[in-house]
Amino acid sequence: MRVALFLTCVNDTLYPDTGRAVVRLLRRLGVDVEFPLGQTCCGQAHYNTGYRHEAEPLARRFAEVFEGYDAVVTPSGSCGAMVRELYPRMGERARAEGRGDSLARTLAPVVPKTYELTEFLVDVVGVTDVGAWYPHRVTYHPTCHGLRALGLGDRPRRLLEAVRGLELVKLPGAEECCGFGGTFAVKNAAVSAAMGTDKVRNAESTGAEVLCAADNSCLMHIGGTLSRLGAGLRPVHIAEILASTEEDPAR
Repeated sequence: MRVALFLTCVNDTLYPDTGRAVVRLLRRLGVDVEFPLGQTCCGQAHYNTGYRHEAEPLARRFAEVFEGYDAVVTPSGSCGAMVRELYPRMGERARAEGRGDSLARTLAPVVPKTYELTEFLVDVVGVTDVGAWYPHRVTYHPTCHGLRALGLGDRPRRLLEAVRGLELVKLPGAEECCGFGGTFAVKNAAVSAAMGTDKVRNAESTGAEVLCAADNSCLMHIGGTLSRLGAGLRPVHIAEILASTEEDPAR
């Protein structure tokens, strides 16, 4: 397979180590992964704040950059959901507005071949034991887009359970939102902060050292809350755990 990494804006700007971890992990598993330099934003931020038409050129760009690949892998449930769930809606809305089917035809090929990292590992590569080693007590937060839009189910947990040295502990209220929600955190700051505090308190109750998730946008929000509350937990993306080995350990 010819596989491309779609890193996303948040990771490219703030969490490049996550992208490096994805590349190390996939190459260790024998996947030939490339990083197309022409990639930009998928348009999620624009679409979710009401700028649907402004998101369309970004969606077209995404389809053009990744059209030559057999699979597109992203370490972000929210951006993966943008492509899989909302790109088809954008095409249908353009058609309904009398603007033809050009957008729908452009976006259609890239939608089914875009995967969030954990579903690519389990469903496409066909592995749950990726040869990782991470000797820490970890609790896992299933993010909203991964849980509800992509239906990741137990894939992330199965991958974590196979990591040598890792003790996985259940997070109370795991399926409750952390409160980020993109612009929700800006428009409803007090509610967002309260939800983040609830998530952190639940995570603290597990006695875990690390709070893991598959989306750095949620981990950014949770990490800020952890810092303000002086909690001892560390937020870590699942890719960095799965890329960790005894020879090249993550912290």
